[in-house]
Amino acid sequence: MRCVKTIIPVLTFLLLAFVTSPLSADDKAKDEATLKNAATVLQTMLSDKSIPQGLVAKADCILILPSVKKFAIGIGGSGGRGPMSCRSGANFKGKWSAPAMFTIGGASAGLQLGGTSTDFVLLLMAPSAVNKVLNGKVKIGADVSAAAGPSSAQASTPAGADILNYAKAKGVFAGVSLDGASLDPDGDANKRLYGKQITANEIVIQNSVQPTPGGQALLTELGMIKK
Repeated sequence: MRCVKTIIPVLTFLLLAFVTSPLSADDKAKDEATLKNAATVLQTMLSDKSIPQGLVAKADCILILPSVKKFAIGIGGSGGRGPMSCRSGANFKGKWSAPAMFTIGGASAGLQLGGTSTDFVLLLMAPSAVNKVLNGKVKIGADVSAAAGPSSAQASTPAGADILNYAKAKGVFAGVSLDGASLDPDGDANKRLYGKQITANEIVIQNSVQPTPGGQALLTELGMIKK
């Protein structure tokens, strides 16, 4: 009986090690898939002229959140993750950086009923907004201002907005505003992607790493944007 009591914890530990070991690789594969999905989202929105190429070219950074999940009855919540890339240089005029992963989460009150999966593209238009987002725990609508971005057919751009927001819903849902949602660097995903503990600032501002295959797919799309 004493032998059995000894063996059971050992077997449990080995089982957990076996289950957990491939999980990290699987998560990294999912991170790469998220990067590639982000590239597809950007390509689609540019192709159908949902987003003007000229505005993307003027943006300091771009944050793409594919398939943000949202489901609500009375009070709505949202959650998702995606990459952010910034232009290099002190004035954000250089080449796009390797992407850093971010998470989005939050809640919105109001009369809501339904579930959806929405692709978001956020254009960060002000250096001050970039700094706040990189520092983490930024609440949209409170710490940084956001407005619906104009389409290619619209003539004017909202004045004074830190972030221009574009969204495409894949389900029926009333209201895709990100007000009240929070943005935060995803340190775990960045560590998996780049193989070391690294901050979002080191990735997108200091250009400390090279893009992974998924990140390169996104940079290829960004590199095709004309001013």
